[in-house]
Amino acid sequence: MKVELQNLTKIFPSRNKKSGEEVIAVNNFTFTIPDGQLVGLLGPSGCGKSTTLYMISGLQQPTGGKIFFGDEDVTELSPENRGIGLVFQNYALYPHMTVKQNIMFPLQNLKGEDKMTKDQMIERAYEAAKLVQIDELMDRKPSELSGGQQQRVAIARALVKMPRVLLLDEPLSNLDARLRLQTREEIRRIQRETGITTVFVTHDQEEAMSISDIIVVMKLGVVQQIGKPQEVYDDPTNLFVAKFLGTPPINVFDGEVKGGKLYIGESAIIDVPGVDDRKVIVGVRPEGFIPDANGALTCKLNNVEVMGRDVSVVSANSASLNPVVRSIIDADYKINKNAEYVSFSLKAHKVFLFDAETEERIRFEVK
Repeated sequence: MKVELQNLTKIFPSRNKKSGEEVIAVNNFTFTIPDGQLVGLLGPSGCGKSTTLYMISGLQQPTGGKIFFGDEDVTELSPENRGIGLVFQNYALYPHMTVKQNIMFPLQNLKGEDKMTKDQMIERAYEAAKLVQIDELMDRKPSELSGGQQQRVAIARALVKMPRVLLLDEPLSNLDARLRLQTREEIRRIQRETGITTVFVTHDQEEAMSISDIIVVMKLGVVQQIGKPQEVYDDPTNLFVAKFLGTPPINVFDGEVKGGKLYIGESAIIDVPGVDDRKVIVGVRPEGFIPDANGALTCKLNNVEVMGRDVSVVSANSASLNPVVRSIIDADYKINKNAEYVSFSLKAHKVFLFDAETEERIRFEVK
């Protein structure tokens, strides 16, 4: 099911009656979610991603704009008539019901032509349970399940109605690190097997990038960039997107362009043809550093962290806007841990320039 958002806007009244300033949670969001795709809404707390999800679900009414499921305008349609499955952050399972009863619950409310017999509901519940691999737990209560198992019950309950659209609101935030990894892989598998158009809300960029077909990066209710995860990582449209994506985060420096060359401090780092002379902000991905005794960028060495196949070099530079400069290099490079300084050359395609005032991307030809 294709989902189309047209100029979607949500404005909340001010909590401060004296100031009267309204809060724009989502501002003019226009985007088409392709049929059968998993889209990640990504951004920090308060960016409007959950509000967008709740408007798609019908739990919140937009202040402006329209929502279409296929060719059907569902903007004014009630949640129960939209054909959505919704999984909340806290699972919202009924504690007095068994797993089977929890999964069957949405089916018991079907009416008219959709009404099902008890045997049909049980069969459908077991099909959904098998999909998320909890069919052996059907007689347990939620209190007898682990966090990961409860999450699977919530997903099965959302899937049992065979929804047109599946909506997931930070579904992994209550799980420990290992379980998060396992469950996000399960969500990706389930989505592929069912082919249901899915919207996944998270503030965890690693989560969003690992399972999404498309990510939407948001800030203060405004969409910053939309694209395939790797494309957005490799080609950020502004400094916010560049800083939000990536682990470890991008290294940021004060810089200046003079005569077609980029300077960090007093050193000319790379050629940036076609860029006018100006002050810039420079972003360098951690994997963009190459240890080089003759490299133009010299940093004070703080520490070398061996991580197996990779080595993390922690250093400092007076032009850095981050507390430290973190470089991820191949373990085949031997770094003298006792050295006072370390020098690097840079991979030009891992270096991004941003306007010092607007923080918008300044593009240059990489040779």
